[in-house]
Amino acid sequence: MTLEKIKISRRLVNQLLHHAQSSPELEICGLVGGKENRPTHCYPVTNSASTPANRFLLDAEGQIEAMKKMRENGEALFAIYHSHPTSPAEPSAIDLELAAYPDALYLIISLNTKGVLEMRGFRLNDNKMVIEVGLQL
Repeated sequence: MTLEKIKISRRLVNQLLHHAQSSPELEICGLVGGKENRPTHCYPVTNSASTPANRFLLDAEGQIEAMKKMRENGEALFAIYHSHPTSPAEPSAIDLELAAYPDALYLIISLNTKGVLEMRGFRLNDNKMVIEVGLQL
């Protein structure tokens, strides 16, 4: 059951999906900045995980740079996004284990569908509880 709904512009959705399609064999990742509780810009960050085909780790320098750009644009961290090249758009056990920002929305893009990209949003809290958030274009 989804109680919360987040509006995302078609432009931002297209940027996120394009980023995922640019490296379909690897998990891509990045941050989304927002203003007034609305997502506004995506900031791709290099995936520095040792096994980027099945997990993601935001590159520390890239994450710092993205956060700096957000501040310069008057934004705050709205979401953390990544892709799942071969699995559904659902938080994995590793995603739950490494979730460190309970106030951020977690966007997961799946490339595991035939010709259709899937993107879903979740709140992952400290108790490792998953709450799906509705996404509306």
